[in-house]
Amino acid sequence: MNTDKRKVVLIGTGMVGMSFAYALVNQGGICNELVLIDVNKERANGEAMDLNHGLAFAKSNMKIYAGDYHDCKDADIIVIAAGVAQKEGETRLDLLQRNTAVFRSIITPVVKSGFDGIFLVATNPVDIMTRVTYEISRFGSARVIGTGTSLDTARLRYLLGDYFTVDPKNIHAYVIGEHGDSEFVPLSQVMLATKHVTEILEDKKNDYCVDDMQKIEEQVRTAAYKIIEAKRATYYGIGMAITRIVKAILGDENSVLTVSAKLCGEYDTRNVFVGVPCIIGRNGVKEIIELSLSDDEKEKFRNSCEVLEENFDGLQL
Repeated sequence: MNTDKRKVVLIGTGMVGMSFAYALVNQGGICNELVLIDVNKERANGEAMDLNHGLAFAKSNMKIYAGDYHDCKDADIIVIAAGVAQKEGETRLDLLQRNTAVFRSIITPVVKSGFDGIFLVATNPVDIMTRVTYEISRFGSARVIGTGTSLDTARLRYLLGDYFTVDPKNIHAYVIGEHGDSEFVPLSQVMLATKHVTEILEDKKNDYCVDDMQKIEEQVRTAAYKIIEAKRATYYGIGMAITRIVKAILGDENSVLTVSAKLCGEYDTRNVFVGVPCIIGRNGVKEIIELSLSDDEKEKFRNSCEVLEENFDGLQL
């Protein structure tokens, strides 16, 4: 991996991809070269021009341009935000199969370019598409990451911070499992600073209750549906989540983020890519943190992994 240039290639210049690119430019100092690749080369050129014209107002001093797969050779990170939309009457498996074909057309030339960095996948269903990337690329699992439940976790901390009237940065909580309907919040692991939230809920001196925690979990799980209903798509939040993961990698932060990573025996599960807290550094997933789940939470996690396994097994790679 090139440790000096800090070069990122974005594949897919739709709303998610460009929300990431815009956040990357405005946060500044994360990378100094950004390449945009899209099947619509004219759009990629236009997006590169638009971003470049704002550099005078940004913190960043970046080189931004539309490129091609040969530009991936010396990149540190490939962010994949490309994919196809679901057609009317199309099954989830049909959509997955079409997106798998798209990913093969992307990953094959990226690997052929000599790329030796980290794949970061944002395309939904992200856990399965991350596993598809792993299978096609044949890269080590530490270097194939999905955005997982990183955005869901941010949503959770925001809502809990609002509920307890505490800065979300002081809420330690995770959404784990599939980035989808089977995701869940292990309440046993939720902490306000160093105090378990379960202790706060049991304290009769306040009005906090478990029922409210369940409502918050449901709000997190259905947030995307409500945003899509209101504005047809979600992109700002996930764009910022991608930026955060890229920053952790290029800065070798060893930060804990809930990304989609391959389980190799953790949580008594293997081969599934699923959203779990991981230590993220320069070489990708440094370590998967195995939470001490309750029996009920372990069952929810197993069910979520089974959903992902069933969907992946139906694919033709």
